[in-house]
Order: sequence, then structure tokens, then C-alpha cells
Amino acid sequence: MKAKKTALSFLFFALLAGNPLLSYGKAYLPTTQAEATEQSTGEDFNSFLSKFTTSAAFQYSRIKFPLETPITLVTDNGDEKTYPFTKERWPLLTVENFRAERTVQEEGSVYMAHYVMNEADHKEYEAGYEESELDLRVVFKRINGRWYVTDCYNAWYSFDLPVEDFAETVRQVQEENHIFKKEHP
Repeated sequence: MKAKKTALSFLFFALLAGNPLLSYGKAYLPTTQAEATEQSTGEDFNSFLSKFTTSAAFQYSRIKFPLETPITLVTDNGDEKTYPFTKERWPLLTVENFRAERTVQEEGSVYMAHYVMNEADHKEYEAGYEESELDLRVVFKRINGRWYVTDCYNAWYSFDLPVEDFAETVRQVQEENHIFKKEHP
């Protein structure tokens, strides 16, 4: 279990850092007629995503905090403890986090990253190993013509994170965010 957590943590850190190991996929491109006409009905998703992943200020402005689903951890005695998913706990996301890809690892496991819902006003992106817990799930909704993140799950706050490690994990997220903000204000 500890090895799996360590491997998943490494993978998520690599994704946040933009590790080229998993960046051989392509960025999201519109594929339907509905997406081709988005500009006439509101903000274009590709333009939004480009700004979202390259500007911390823009990213924070386009997330509906607190997110719909709270962070849920399990205590040692099996009880669930929830925390609102707030701005202070949000890990800033890069373009590398949204690469659509299917990568087969040496040991045979398959890492999938793709949009599982791709509608004109609602998109959901998921990344993780097949037959395993997700590393990342982000829900985008177009509200009054503008795209926003309304929900997210990520490996920083996975279910197997011990409750007593939560504060330290939030601190680590904030450190990573500080680095992102320096590069992408």
C-alpha cells in the first residue's frame, strides 16, 4: 500500500512539474461541430484552457470555490473527515496536466488521460492508471458564456492520505503553487 501511494505521489508530482515522461500525448483539440461553433455562443474552451494553465491569477479567478466535492480522508478508525476544497488547498495546474494520452508503462500498466465528457458547455477530464484510483479529475462548466472549474479530485488529497498528514500536504501544495506563481503570475 505504501509503495502504491509513493508511486502515485511520484506520478502526480511528475505531472505537476510537467515531466516529459508523460507528455507525449497531444493537447485538447475540439472534435465536434458543437465545439467548432463555441465562439459564437461563448468563450472558446481551448483559449480558456491556455490561459487557465499559464496564469495563476486567471486560474484562481475561474474556479468556483469551494468546489462541489469536498476533500474526503479516512481516519485511522475508519471514519470519514471532510474539508472544503478551497483556494488555499488548490494545486495550480499546468498544460501538462491536460495532455490527452494513453501510455503503456514498461511493467504493462496503462496510464490514460482524456476527456470523458466533451459537451459544448460541460467537459470532464480524467487521468490515472486503468483499473486504479484516478490521479486527476477536473470538471469544467460554461456559465454565462465563460468556462469555470466546478469540481476536482486529485492525488494530492487521495483517500489514503492520513488525516494527520493533511496540513503538511496543504503546505506542500502551497510551496508548489508559489513556484508556479513565479513562472506564471
